[in-house]
This record gives sequence, structure tokens and C-alpha cells, in this order.
Amino acid sequence: MSQLKKDVMIALDFSGKKEVMDFLDLFTEEKPFVKIGMELYYAEGPAIVREIKARGHKIFLDLKLHDIPNTVKKAMAVLSGLDVDMCNLHAAGTVAMMEGALAGLTRPDGTRPLLIAVTQLTSTSEERMREDLLIERPLDEVVMHYASRARVAGLDGVVCSPLEAGKVHDVCGEEFLTVTPGVRFADGEVGDQVRVTTPARARELGSDFIVVGRPITQAADPVAAYRRCVKEFLG
Repeated sequence: MSQLKKDVMIALDFSGKKEVMDFLDLFTEEKPFVKIGMELYYAEGPAIVREIKARGHKIFLDLKLHDIPNTVKKAMAVLSGLDVDMCNLHAAGTVAMMEGALAGLTRPDGTRPLLIAVTQLTSTSEERMREDLLIERPLDEVVMHYASRARVAGLDGVVCSPLEAGKVHDVCGEEFLTVTPGVRFADGEVGDQVRVTTPARARELGSDFIVVGRPITQAADPVAAYRRCVKEFLG
């Protein structure tokens, strides 16, 4: 199902259409792979997805669905019509939910976007996981269990920390995709994420795709920052 090569995704964490289009207009030579998250999607709806797709960008639609299996199945059937390249859900929703999502996402001709599962958010530390979620197992063990359940459900990969990418491949296979936020330049701000690394280190650790937001979108020269990120990650 995966015909995509390793790449850098830009997180389009903007509040509205004008901001995002002004940003994309900066890229006159490249068509970066982009991630559309909750903020932009909830502000502008499916029309923004179609417009960005029409511009020639590959899209990861990052809505992190998590509900009962039938509801997620029906929602994914709707999202499959947007012609995105990748979408996601929470692995915590169980294998049944992930299987329902896969069924809903698959079109009558058998094609579908890639489907990946969120293991634990990169803002979640082991301490927060234990205190807030009452999950007593070590964070690494939880992430690998969620990844293995996603694989059992037939998904294409997971969202995880770049620090966990290599072990996910060890547990689930090299073809099982790792999409990793939590990437910052060595000289940049960490922000509110706690499990982070650099583009070059993410490559060494086995990330297939890195998701980079503020280090690119808030840079003085976003195009130069994007190119730096691509060079460091892809070599």
C-alpha cells in the first residue's frame, strides 16, 4: 500500500486559510509534504484539504480519531473521499476500532490512504502517563504494545517519538512505517514536547517520516529552514 518515500512533513499549524496559503506561497520550487491537523481542519473544513491537494501537495490528515468502532468506520469512509495520502487514529481505541477504521477508509476499488496509529503523544512523559492515565507499565513497553496491536489490525505504521522508531521497526518490521513528530534543530527550542531529537538523529534512529512544525513555520526564512531539515534528514 505504501508508495511513499521517506520525507519531511511540515505541520501546517495555522488558524485559517489565509495564513496557510501565504505560507505555502513561499515555496515556489518545492511542493512539501504537509500535515493538516485539528486546528486548521476545524477552522476551514474539508475544503482546505481539497485546495491544498489541488496545489500538488501530499497530505497527512492528522485528526487522531478515537471513538467506538462503528463511528470511526463511518468517519473514515467520509475522509477517504478527500484523497489524502495518510490519516490517523489513536491506537488506544483498541484493535476493533482500528480494524473498523481500515474498513471504512478502504474505497470500493480497494485503494485507500495510509493509516497509522498514535501510540503515545510526544508531550507524554512516563510520569504523566502513570499519574494522569494510570498506566503503570514503562512508556517504552506501552508504545511497543500499541504498535504491535496496530500491526495486528492491519495498519501501515504508527506515530511515535523518533527515539522509539528503531525499536518499533524491530518489533513490527522494517516495512511498518514510523512517523515521528518531536523533531527540532539542535540549536532550536524544544517547546512543549518532551521526547525530541534532531532531523539527523531521527534518520539514524530509523524514522521514515519526520513531522516538523514551528522550527519551519516560525522561522525567519521558512523555505531555508525546510531545506535545512530535508538535507539533515535525507542527506
